[in-house]
Amino acid sequence: MSFKNKTVIITGASRGIGKAIGLRLAREGANIVIASKSVEENPKLGGTIFSAAKEMEDAGGRALAVQCDIRFEEQVQAVVDQAVSAFGGIDILVNNASAINLTTTEKTEPKRFDLMYDINVRGTFMVSRACIPHLKNGSNPHILNLSPPVNMDMKWFANHLAYTISKYNMSMIALGLAEELRKYKIAANTLWPRTTIATAAVKNLLGGDMLMNMSRTPDIIADAAYYILNKPSASCTGNTFIDEQVLANEGITNLDMYSLIPGAKLYNDLFI
Repeated sequence: MSFKNKTVIITGASRGIGKAIGLRLAREGANIVIASKSVEENPKLGGTIFSAAKEMEDAGGRALAVQCDIRFEEQVQAVVDQAVSAFGGIDILVNNASAINLTTTEKTEPKRFDLMYDINVRGTFMVSRACIPHLKNGSNPHILNLSPPVNMDMKWFANHLAYTISKYNMSMIALGLAEELRKYKIAANTLWPRTTIATAAVKNLLGGDMLMNMSRTPDIIADAAYYILNKPSASCTGNTFIDEQVLANEGITNLDMYSLIPGAKLYNDLFI
């Protein structure tokens, strides 16, 4: 299937995984709507909605940069309205925006809990809700959440309960929408990396340069997303995909090109 002139909303697409997915689909001629907060560059994070839009246009797509904090439904609706006005509809939604705080319950401040819940859970739900009326008229419509399989091994709850339940809720939203929207042939799936991904969050919050050097680039997620979003929405739905498995199913088993440091030992991501 072709992505030419398909309209894709990606939350948190000014940098990292969201931007990589946008660039991958822009190279196929898609219209990319960058829904993110960043309008001024933070030296520790890099990138804005405007710099990302320029890169996507240079890659061959059309881009629309819309400042949006998905915690606020009026801003979410503005993204949807502007996307439809600019491009005529919505075909794909990628729920990528996410907050992370890996702390135990006693050390999780209420404001940190609220931030993760409001972005990861409520935000994902509200963006999906706003897009559904337009996805019903979309071409091979897909919703893809960047969240993990719901792994009930207790070790994933022991050290960062608040983050775990927020990410699992993102996945349950996708699984619930898969069944709810099946009659409209709108797919809803999740995608998660087997290894850590070299993003600002990994460098600044999780493990610095050491963990970055044990990570893969966001391109592996972008390529996996490309293959998922290319599948028939009527039948490819309700899945919790892992990037390596997606690529293996496409006959891609040599993944050396995705390592930030060729030949380096890789670090497994959470929930794997």
